[in-house]
Amino acid sequence: MRAFTPPDCSDARNELRAALLASHWQPDIIADAELALHELYINAWKHAGSQAPRVILILRPRTLRVVVCDDSPTIPEPQVSADPYAVSGRGLHLVQALTHRFGADPTKTGKITWFELDAAA
Repeated sequence: MRAFTPPDCSDARNELRAALLASHWQPDIIADAELALHELYINAWKHAGSQAPRVILILRPRTLRVVVCDDSPTIPEPQVSADPYAVSGRGLHLVQALTHRFGADPTKTGKITWFELDAAA
């Protein structure tokens, strides 16, 4: 059975924000990271059927890597909707635009979808 209400990703977003604030990252980069995380999290629920996607945050001195894990082996590709008024279908394009690097890799049990952001100079 599939849930129709998306899972709450506020804990993951709060952890991400707290880590970046503690590391003195710029507010605009923090906002971009939160939005990109939200898009990947909801995609893992909506398209991969994960009821509670797993999130891994890796914060290095100058680089943030966010990984969202799900159980679907299907690697996502940004899609261009023929309908400019469509209410969905732009999430991966948004992630690409907000981040420095973005991708997806297969795992033994599904896949990971990830992005990286670099700290401002």
